[in-house]
Amino acid sequence: MQFLENNNFRLSIIGGVSVLTLGIHYGWVLEPIFGDAHWIHAVHGRFCYIPIVIASAWYGLRGGLYTAALISLLILPLILSSGVGPHDFAAEVVEIVFYFGIALLSGGLTERELSSRKKQEDMRLQLEKSKQLSRVGQIAAGVAHEIKNPLASIKGAVEILADEKAASEEKEEFRQILFSEIKRMDGTITEFLAFARPPQPKLEMLNLSDTIRASIRQLETHASREGINLFQDILDEIYIKGDRLKMHEMALNILLNALQVSKSGETIKITLEEIKGKFAHLVFEDSGPGINEADLENVYEPFFTTKSNGTGLGLAIVKSIVESHDGQIDIFSTPGRGTRVEITLPLLQETGI
Repeated sequence: MQFLENNNFRLSIIGGVSVLTLGIHYGWVLEPIFGDAHWIHAVHGRFCYIPIVIASAWYGLRGGLYTAALISLLILPLILSSGVGPHDFAAEVVEIVFYFGIALLSGGLTERELSSRKKQEDMRLQLEKSKQLSRVGQIAAGVAHEIKNPLASIKGAVEILADEKAASEEKEEFRQILFSEIKRMDGTITEFLAFARPPQPKLEMLNLSDTIRASIRQLETHASREGINLFQDILDEIYIKGDRLKMHEMALNILLNALQVSKSGETIKITLEEIKGKFAHLVFEDSGPGINEADLENVYEPFFTTKSNGTGLGLAIVKSIVESHDGQIDIFSTPGRGTRVEITLPLLQETGI
């Protein structure tokens, strides 16, 4: 229906209907077929409303009035001709008054509707702007919070290192704290930049099965050390159009979250399968403490975290990666019964590369 938005098409519709109704009025269309019947004039009088209403709907009050005026001017020669009696003349004048009445009514309603839509759109834009400003404020507060604590530790460490009376063992301890906090700040800033300015993914033919298995292998030693089992049920040769590094980062973020909330003896289950030959369905499921319903609504918000040592950027980055691959992420969680993260990605079609 996009052709209806074309201005030339609209004008041609209004012009065509107007010409048709004038043809009926002058007896060029129906009279050759049906003869000089009274109902033909009645048809014309009502048919003239159509182009006026159409013009009002598309161009508002001005469009309706212009069309009414144009039709009125074009039928004046017939009204003013000597063959029209006083009764018919009065009827034609009344009909013209109705043309302008219809134009005022339909055009006024259209203007009112357009004004209402504009107000709603302005309110929507204002609300969106307020949300964006609020989000910027939250992000700024999050960055400040994540940097403030390491800075305090760095300040204390530098004061100790500058103290000539401090023992060498104490200085060595605070050197390690200094390096650790600097590394922590660097990691926070790196994560923030990855969220705020994510590079465009380099899409290519990607074996998602191999990528997920590689991510699992990278964390197997850590999981084994914590006594956590990583169970995988991954279908072979599932191909998508994706960025290998981004998919690897996505899987690591989710797995690290699951490992941080899991206890020794628990299992994290990772499954990958196809759905209807069109989608890859990737699931990460843990048996951790789960997420409260109130917190579940905010898990994608940057710097939102329920962990004492987290930046709250992990899932925000994951969501960004999934969406950049035309995918969808859903998180289901029940407090005390674990969390399930489901990711759906379009499979690589034969013509996809």
